[in-house]
Amino acid sequence: MKPKSKILIIAGSDSSGGAGIQADIKTVTSLGSYAMTAITAVTAQNTTGVKSVVSLKPIEIEKQILFTIKDIKPDAIKIGMLHSSEVINSIIKSLKSIKTKKIILDPVMVAKGGAKLINEKAIQTMKKKLIKKIFLITPNIPETQVLAQMNISSTNDMIKAGRKILKFGAKNVLIKGGHRESNLIEDVYLNKNEIKIFKNNKIKTKNTHGTGCTLSTAVATFLSCGKPLKKSCELGIKYVNQAIKSNLNYGKGHGPINHLNSIKVNKKFFL
Repeated sequence: MKPKSKILIIAGSDSSGGAGIQADIKTVTSLGSYAMTAITAVTAQNTTGVKSVVSLKPIEIEKQILFTIKDIKPDAIKIGMLHSSEVINSIIKSLKSIKTKKIILDPVMVAKGGAKLINEKAIQTMKKKLIKKIFLITPNIPETQVLAQMNISSTNDMIKAGRKILKFGAKNVLIKGGHRESNLIEDVYLNKNEIKIFKNNKIKTKNTHGTGCTLSTAVATFLSCGKPLKKSCELGIKYVNQAIKSNLNYGKGHGPINHLNSIKVNKKFFL
């Protein structure tokens, strides 16, 4: 098959393959598009946690972006782990050279095992400078609490926090509700004109490593193919839920989800 669109992913790597740029590439490929990358950091991690993080220099990240887009023009951009103000400023500078407005930001702050992946200065730079440049931001509840500076214990709290994030200049917000203790997951999509709550039954499993990265990338992929944003969010959530249902159970900690759930392989390849 021929790829339907081209996605530029700007994010950190995950040596275990469940999250980060590895999960992003798997997602884009599984949904039938073409993935390009600009790596922001290299992590040593597995399903139990993060052992180390090595940051790339902002100038090297900028080179990856600019040299790639000079040759292959992306239809959408997904931004993940940005660990410092210097890196965020270099991304903002690079975005000026990219024509597409379909930019999705997953504000990665803490790894599934609890390791902090961004400092306070970088969070402030993100709030003041970056959020206004993107089309959709996809924080989970802990990230939303940091950005909105409020506790979240209900769907109404999620909506209030989303409105605070809109005031930073965000055009659209999708708050992921998976961290709430409930049998029902409510993901809240909102902008200045509407609110949409996506409701799904929670799948009981510890194997959810990389769900945030995967969702934002799936949304970016559907959006890049011409789907409306709200529909892209709906389809992205559906893709992630199907990937969780596989319950791969790899590793001793929070195992990865099954990015390949959307692929049907021709049997002739196994003959």
